[in-house]
This record gives sequence, C-alpha cells and structure tokens, in this order.
Amino acid sequence: MLFKRRDRLKLRHRLREHTVPRKGWDRGIRYIAHRVKRLPDSPHKIALGAALGIFVSFSPIFGIHMLMAVIAAYIVRANVLAAFILTFFGGPLTYPFIAAGSLVLGRWILGQDRDNAEFEAVHTAFYDAAKGLWHMIKGWFGYGDGTPASLYVFFTDIFWPYLIGGTILGLIAALILYFVLKPLISTYQSFRRERAEK
Repeated sequence: MLFKRRDRLKLRHRLREHTVPRKGWDRGIRYIAHRVKRLPDSPHKIALGAALGIFVSFSPIFGIHMLMAVIAAYIVRANVLAAFILTFFGGPLTYPFIAAGSLVLGRWILGQDRDNAEFEAVHTAFYDAAKGLWHMIKGWFGYGDGTPASLYVFFTDIFWPYLIGGTILGLIAALILYFVLKPLISTYQSFRRERAEK
C-alpha cells in the first residue's frame, strides 16, 4: 500500500515514538500550530475549538477526551478539527503535571489533605478503581464482590477533587489560549489573503 512502512515497527518502538519522538516534540508542536493556523474557518471558531480541546485535556474522564472535545465543539459550533487536534496537549509529558496540579487544587478547595497527590498515586488510584468497578460488575452476575465501598473512597478522595481542580485549571488554560490564539489566527489569515491577492 502507498505510504505504508515495509518493515512494521514493534509495539515497544511504536510506544517509544509516541512518547519520545526521534525528531523531537518541538517539530510536532510546530506542525500542530501550523495545522491550526491553516484551518478554513473564522478566527473565533478556530480559537474556541482549540480552547475546548485544551479544556477537555484537564478532565479526569480518560479515554474519551477526543470524543468529548468533538461533541462540545459541535454543540457550540466551534471548529471541530481544532478541538480534536488540541486534545493532544494532554499527552504523556503533560499528564503528570495536569493530574498532580488538578488534584492538589481540588483538595485545597475542598479542604482535604493535599498529601499523596503525585501522578503515580493518581495513576494507581485510577487503576484500582477500574479493577474495583470490574469486580462490582461481575458481582451483579454472581462472579465477584459487588460492594462499591472502594469506589466511594476513590470518588471522594481522587475523582471529585481532580474534577474540580481540573475544571478550574482547564478553564484558565482555555481562556488564555483563546485570547492568545484568536488575534494570531486573524493576523495570519489577513496575511495569507493579502499574499494571495498579490
């Protein structure tokens, strides 16, 4: 097939390429910025879509960030592609900071203990909650423990503070991005129009 690798990369090489690209993260960031600037839409819609993508990246509902961003952009009539592209902000390099920052802020707002808010603790808590949920679902059919006690602790100690902190930090990041990106895109589009006219 055209443009397909002849020698398929092994899984570990593909994972490494997604987390630590050979050509560096700056090239990927420049490519994303270039793609966002060239989107065929108004500066407001593109900037709003990008802001929604960043905002969703701070959500503790993992696995569906792209879907959430696309649906939100569609509802508010923002640029769907910009929202989709900017969800990649929440990648392997930024998630430890997003998770720890969101959890610390959320616990501070709720008056909870701010210890044990490192990324590793958050990651382990989400993993244990997924296992507990699976055991609870199996318990409904008579194959496991159906008590959601551990899930309640996870919800009150991790998920709820993360949701509150992530919403506030995501909103701040989205507002900053919107007000920085909108004039930049407007200037860039004006420059391209003038160059096309010449």
